Amino acid sequence: MTSRKNNISPNGRCTLVGAGPGDPELLTLKALKAIQAATVLLVDDLVSDEIVAYARPGARIVHVGKRGGCKSTPQEFIEKLMIMAAREGENVVRLKGGDPFIFGRGGEEVEHLQAAGIEVHVVNGITAGLAAVTSLGVPLTHRQHAHGVVFVTGHAKPGDAGTDWRALADTAFKAKLTLVIYMGVSGAGRIQDELLTGLPASTPVAVIQNASLPTQRHITTTLGQLATALGESGLASPSVIVVGDVISGVAAAGEFPQSAPAQFRAA
Repeated sequence: MTSRKNNISPNGRCTLVGAGPGDPELLTLKALKAIQAATVLLVDDLVSDEIVAYARPGARIVHVGKRGGCKSTPQEFIEKLMIMAAREGENVVRLKGGDPFIFGRGGEEVEHLQAAGIEVHVVNGITAGLAAVTSLGVPLTHRQHAHGVVFVTGHAKPGDAGTDWRALADTAFKAKLTLVIYMGVSGAGRIQDELLTGLPASTPVAVIQNASLPTQRHITTTLGQLATALGESGLASPSVIVVGDVISGVAAAGEFPQSAPAQFRAA
């Protein structure tokens, strides 16, 4: 404990680090260096133990569970911990699954840290939506099938109406967009019904759970069968739902890449 304290600078700092989708080999070099330099790490539930193991000996590791549908550490408490540790001169790393600025509440944390006068940096990570489709051997954009991509959350905060799925479906159809839906499993039935107002029932869909990990599983189906296929597959959070014609190649192939283990397929 004494040696660790002696290595702390008088003015602490905080770095929001994206740990990527889970596979330790998908960490960026910058993320790895930040983890190894940290004296305090505040770690989300979706960050694997293999990644946490890169922390320096003597670093203080605090698990601050943040997972949809589960009991979570209050955001205000996490922000307070970061500010307190930084003011004590610690080199704080807030280690998040995926990318801190894609549904990771990184923007809120940066605002609170800067308001408290704390030096803050951000290290990007590979977001789960990108890793998920890559594991199936398909792109998010394609000159013929998808002219763009939309990352959208399927989980609205209390009191918020959330995404206008009807408007999004109409835009996706007209502009040929791929939809990547985070935290949408619990509301898949409602999302399906709303998207069907603007997208054909035959629109290809993939659902990928635990993207990039040995426990990854997925299904391919159509928008019209999404809720039924999900129920039959048993897939749960954390999963990403990908809607769009880019998935048609996977569904038509009949076989899936070897890099995506324990696969499922639904009609």
